[in-house]
Amino acid sequence: AGDDAAGLAISEKMRAQIRGLNQASRNSQDGVSLIQTAEGALNETHSILQRMRELAVQAANGTNDTEDTGYLQQEIVQLTAQINTIADGTQFNGKALLNGGLNAGLTIQIGANTTSGIDQITISIATMDSDALALDTIDITTDATTAITSIDAALALVSAQRSSLGAYQNRLEHTIANTDNASENLQAAESRIRDVDMAKEMMNYTKNNILIQSATAMLAQANQQPQSVLQLLR
Repeated sequence: AGDDAAGLAISEKMRAQIRGLNQASRNSQDGVSLIQTAEGALNETHSILQRMRELAVQAANGTNDTEDTGYLQQEIVQLTAQINTIADGTQFNGKALLNGGLNAGLTIQIGANTTSGIDQITISIATMDSDALALDTIDITTDATTAITSIDAALALVSAQRSSLGAYQNRLEHTIANTDNASENLQAAESRIRDVDMAKEMMNYTKNNILIQSATAMLAQANQQPQSVLQLLR
């Protein structure tokens, strides 16, 4: 190793970089899983909002009587509560995703180093409960038309957040592919450097082994000479 200390130093640095890249890839995969969890929940929220809009449109029809719209409003209330259940219950590894827990953002280490904006990505998810979506005041028994407008605004917010999550996921998936490729190339380069050094080490080992064996043989021979002299003197 002493004959090629520089080569070994480079090899060790490359190994550290490889391990960093491999972990960064796993981090990015975790990020994708987090996004998919949030996206799945928002997909359900989207479906609920579409049902709420359908009910509001139905309530806006003048053929309904008070009892009819009352039943429709009861379903609106239950659906609104379900949106809150989704917002409060959607978590990834203990982190709340849709109730404001990620408003300030969650940083994911996607590179082997520490360059801001390159080796990290911050994922932000807005609050997606009924209060943030302005659904708590909806009452289709008194003003179904305004309810439709409010639900449309909520749908737009959810769609925008889903679009943002899709952009994050695309970036992470490209990052994973690039990181895995970089790691593979570095492993090949590191292997070549270390193989060259190992060949040198084997040569040194063989040479030293021959010298040791020769020295041992010479010592054995030297030890035999006094014994031969003693035998002659007897």
